[in-house]
Amino acid sequence: MPVDGYFDDDSAIRRVGRESVLMLGGPRALLMQAAHPLVAAGIVDHSRYREDPWRRLARTMAALYTIVFGTRAEADRMGAITRAAHERVHGVREGRRYSAADPDLMLWVHSTLVDTGLTLYGLCVRPLEAAAAEEFYAQMQVVAHVFGVPDEVHPRTLADFRRYQREAVESGTVRVGEDARAVAATVLSPPVPLALRLPLATLARQTAGLLPPVLRDQYGLRAPLPGAAFSTRRLLPLVPSPLRRTERLPLRLLAAVAGL
Repeated sequence: MPVDGYFDDDSAIRRVGRESVLMLGGPRALLMQAAHPLVAAGIVDHSRYREDPWRRLARTMAALYTIVFGTRAEADRMGAITRAAHERVHGVREGRRYSAADPDLMLWVHSTLVDTGLTLYGLCVRPLEAAAAEEFYAQMQVVAHVFGVPDEVHPRTLADFRRYQREAVESGTVRVGEDARAVAATVLSPPVPLALRLPLATLARQTAGLLPPVLRDQYGLRAPLPGAAFSTRRLLPLVPSPLRRTERLPLRLLAAVAGL
């Protein structure tokens, strides 16, 4: 493990992030991001989501895990790549301008990673104590800073963050529109070989079913099967460490798969 990264091995963000089961939350995070109409517009207008729905997700995960587990040099390189990519994503949708470099949109996208990480860890591994959850939230702000999210836009505490997300949904600022449904159609029925189609679609629907209830209903999804998370929590200790622990994955290989 690198010793000159932004975080040490005992940090909450590494303790949470090293559980590879969190990677299963990718479809949830992506659909939560797309629930913001202007974020969804950027996905539809500036990505090959129909032909390769997993590429954007893979790029996000590769960059995120490199910042958490890599050296500062590796993390800063990923941040620079992400910021450069954001500069190219802008346009107009229904008379409203959008830009991936907009601090408000960047905060929403970042918030979905925080929320998905806490949700999946709490359900599939163990609930985080309040102090550890607050530490994780604060350390994710460091990740956001590397990605280029302005420091001043973050809610101050985890409770403030929860209020921010809740108000964004309740006010209708975040709501599922046609672009989001187009993204969901591809994520939930990925264009993959036939043998992989059913298991990947089932997995995507189960994790997407963990969306906040309002967004889940707007997407027309069902809650995951009762007891599924509990079963995962019981079985997880039996998984061999090389498969369970994210930090054992070669970060450069993960980045290469994502095309970074």
